[in-house]
Amino acid sequence: MSSAVKLESIICDDGEEPGHISVNGQVAFTKRLNAVHKLLDGFRRQGVWSAGKISIAAERRVASDRFSKSNQAVDSEEKREHGSGRKSGPLLSGTAYCLSSCCMILLNKIVLSSYSFNAGISLMFYQNLISTLIVCILGCSGAVTVEKLNWKLIKVWIPVNLIFIGMLVSGMYSLKYINIAMVTILKNVTNILTATGELYIFGKRQNQKVWTAMFLMIISAISGGITDLSFDGTGYAWQSVNCILTAGYSLTLRHVMDRAKQFTKSGSLNEVSMVLLNNGISIPFAIGLIFLFDEWNYVINADVIKIPMFWVAATASGLLGLAISFTSMWFLKQTGPTTYSLVGSLNKIPISIAGLLVFKVPLSVPNLFSILFGLLAGVLFARAKMS
Repeated sequence: MSSAVKLESIICDDGEEPGHISVNGQVAFTKRLNAVHKLLDGFRRQGVWSAGKISIAAERRVASDRFSKSNQAVDSEEKREHGSGRKSGPLLSGTAYCLSSCCMILLNKIVLSSYSFNAGISLMFYQNLISTLIVCILGCSGAVTVEKLNWKLIKVWIPVNLIFIGMLVSGMYSLKYINIAMVTILKNVTNILTATGELYIFGKRQNQKVWTAMFLMIISAISGGITDLSFDGTGYAWQSVNCILTAGYSLTLRHVMDRAKQFTKSGSLNEVSMVLLNNGISIPFAIGLIFLFDEWNYVINADVIKIPMFWVAATASGLLGLAISFTSMWFLKQTGPTTYSLVGSLNKIPISIAGLLVFKVPLSVPNLFSILFGLLAGVLFARAKMS
C-alpha cells in the first residue's frame, strides 16, 4: 500500500501535463520516470522473491504434512505391535510354562521313583548347577543379556531363593512317595493359600464363584487322600509343605522382582538374570543341605549313579529345570500370583492323565472319582477367575 502511494505521488507530483513541460521540467520528468522504472523493477523482484518464499513455505508445509503422517503411521504401527505383544505375551509364556512343567514333573518322577534315587536335594543341586552353567555360558558368549550381580541384589533375593529351594526339595520328596495324579490334586490347596495371601497381603478380594471352586478343591483333596490306595503319610506331609512354600513363592517373587530392580545398574531385571539369581544362589545352600542330611555319602555309594540312562534323565531334568525357571518368571512377570497359580491348576489335567497311564497307578473307583472331581474344581476355579 505504501509503495503504491509513493508511485502515485511521483507520477502526479507536478500539476502540469506532460505536453507543457519546459526543458528543466523535462529533465525533472525524466528523473521521475527513471525513479518509476526503479520502483517497478523493485516490485518485480519483490514479487519473484515473495513467490519464491510462498513456494518454499508450501513445500515445507507439504513435507511437514508427509512427515507427520509418516510419524502417525509409525506410531500406530508400534502401538499395534506393542498391543499384540501384550496380548500374546501371557499366552506364549503360559503355554511354555505348562509344557516345561508337565515334562519336569514326569522326569522327576522317573528319576526319583523308577530309579529309586533317594537324594532329592542332590538332584536339585545337579539341576540348578546345570541351569547356572548354561546361563553363564550364554551370558559370556553374548547370546543373552545378564545383569551384573552385586551383594545388595543378592541380599534382596536370598529370602525368595530360600523359599525356592524348599519348594523344589519338598516337591521332589512328595513325588517320590505319592503318585502324580494325587500330587496334582493336592496342589489345588496352593490356589487357596495364594488367594488367601492376596486377600490379606494385597487386599485383593475374590468373588463368590472363586471361593466356591476353592471349597470344592478342598473336598476333592480330602476325599482323594481318604480313597488313595497308595496313601503315604510322609508323602502327604511333604506335599503340604510344598503347597505352603509354592504359595509363598508366587506371593513374594513379584514383590522381590520390583524391589531388586533398584539395585541393578540398568534399572531392570530380565528373566535370564532372575534365573541366574535363583539357581546360582541356591548352589551353596544346596551343598550345605547335602552335608547336613548326609546325602553325599548315599550318592557316592549308590549303584544307580553307574547307570548311563540315569544321568541322561537327570541331565534332561536339569535342562527342563532351566526352562521352567525361565518360563515361570516370564509368565509371573506378565500376569500375577493368582493367574500363575490358576494356570498351574489347569495344567494338572494333562499331568494327571499322563501320570496314571505312564506309571500304571492302582486306582479305585472312589479315588478316580475324587481325582476327576478335583480336576473339575480346577476348571471351575479357572472360569470363575476369568469371569
